[in-house]
Amino acid sequence: MKLYNINESNIDDFFKTVDECEGKVEIVSDDFKLNLKSKFTQYVSLAKIFFNGEVDEIELITHNPNDTNKFLNFARG
Repeated sequence: MKLYNINESNIDDFFKTVDECEGKVEIVSDDFKLNLKSKFTQYVSLAKIFFNGEVDEIELITHNPNDTNKFLNFARG
């Protein structure tokens, strides 16, 4: 699943959604796959967002259908 426009105004809600997930949530690219349930990975992601101001697009893999729905609700605002 792809999410768009993660920025300073919604980053807290994004990570709250990650924390509420029951299963594994991974951020993926062509070169890597990182577990977003890890606080370290969350801090690295947060640093990137504040460095650039926003992340235009992020690709996630959720391993639980209920978690996918949580991110769909997040994307709707």
